Amino acid sequence: MKIREIRLTLGVFFAALGVLLVRFLVPRPIGMADNGDGWRILCRLGAREFDRPSQYFVRFSYGPAPACDSEYISSQSWIDKIASGLGQLFDPSSILNLLVLGVLGCLLAAGGIAAIVAGLRLSVRNSFIATAALLLVAADSAFFGYFASVLSEGAAFVGMLLLAGGLLLLHRPGPWRYTGAAVTVLGAMIGINAKSQTLLLIPLFALALLFVRPAGSRGMARWALPLAVLAVVGAGTALVQGAGDSANAEYREANMYHVVFNAIVDGEHDTAGDLAALGLPPEFANYVGTGWWSENAAWHSPEYARYRDKISRRNVAQYYLDHPARVVQILHKSAQEALTARVPNLGSFGEHAGQPPLAKEYRVPVLSGITGWIAPLGLFALLPIWLLIGWAGLRAFRNRTGRRDVGIVVLMFLLFAMGQLLVSGLGEGIENVKHQQLTIFPTLLAAAFAALSFLPRRKEDAAAVEEHEPETAAASG
Repeated sequence: MKIREIRLTLGVFFAALGVLLVRFLVPRPIGMADNGDGWRILCRLGAREFDRPSQYFVRFSYGPAPACDSEYISSQSWIDKIASGLGQLFDPSSILNLLVLGVLGCLLAAGGIAAIVAGLRLSVRNSFIATAALLLVAADSAFFGYFASVLSEGAAFVGMLLLAGGLLLLHRPGPWRYTGAAVTVLGAMIGINAKSQTLLLIPLFALALLFVRPAGSRGMARWALPLAVLAVVGAGTALVQGAGDSANAEYREANMYHVVFNAIVDGEHDTAGDLAALGLPPEFANYVGTGWWSENAAWHSPEYARYRDKISRRNVAQYYLDHPARVVQILHKSAQEALTARVPNLGSFGEHAGQPPLAKEYRVPVLSGITGWIAPLGLFALLPIWLLIGWAGLRAFRNRTGRRDVGIVVLMFLLFAMGQLLVSGLGEGIENVKHQQLTIFPTLLAAAFAALSFLPRRKEDAAAVEEHEPETAAASG
């Protein structure tokens, strides 16, 4: 490692951290309110409150409460536990302080950005251009609040940043490569295990590792480290997922209920025909728009037991196979919700911040502002965006002496975003703006990398790659 490169990397880290901390704390702290899901992580800390958290305001401090059992698996609980330990050094009465958690999230995000910039191997000027582009994504008002939140999206976001930085560093020779292996393991463990939906990263991550190749590496020198990383992450993920409800089985029926009565039978299409296609009686039209936890939910009806087998993945999947036009309509709505980006029913400020209920901050509204503006176009906007990102990713990937390493990252995040649109759009049914955060964040991150793939490497790095890849360089020229 050259001293100059280390100084540049540290400069990027501290610059990004400073920006993120100011963005978090000035003029008042911001976060993301709890929609009610946070108890699944909080109860393991012994921080579950007796009253359900309010969506209107962020609760920045959680006091002690009797611990409870939860089968929910999320790497967010690891970050929360570290924040809990650090926070109690300053305030022993608080089990979890979201101010400490937010600072920790800023540290992890800044570390991911610094690793990415070090892996990109750019000039000083282009390094700060890259830093600014990545900060526009990480600090966007649609996503940043999750860093100070009991929800698990924050872990997914920092995990993706660290994973991208680790993969890029793995393409570098020497000590940078081993640093990249450590960052990759950290990012993959956090990102993959953030939610049940992020398990979709596993095959894409494994595929990305297959294409990792530092300049000049051959044979076992090429494969040993990526395979070791894959083995560690695979074994670690298996242990983590085996310790709880990895398939989210306790919410399976609730999810299918929401798909049936909110996505498929939505009251805006052929309600009678859709109920008949699902094998449900006409009177179940009374439950359109209800939630699993609603007082008038269908399962309160004595008739529900007769039709319970229809509220299942198998029956919903069969409906989708038989009604491809409705699938497109549902995905179009999901694309609108993904592009909306800002969750409408979650506040950004604490109760004593002097803001009204559900008030949202707009300190960095650039990217989510643009996507929100084009959100009504749905698939007509999202698909062209994906095609453009995919073209840039393939262009970079095919140029082995150019930015193939960036192309791998672009395509990994793009495919993950596309998969998430399907998983959340067809398998969730409610709160889809929030559920589609795992579609829009990797989409914008992939877009940033796609743009950065046009920036050239430093001259000395480009020359070193061409020296080790003479045939490919000649072919691409």
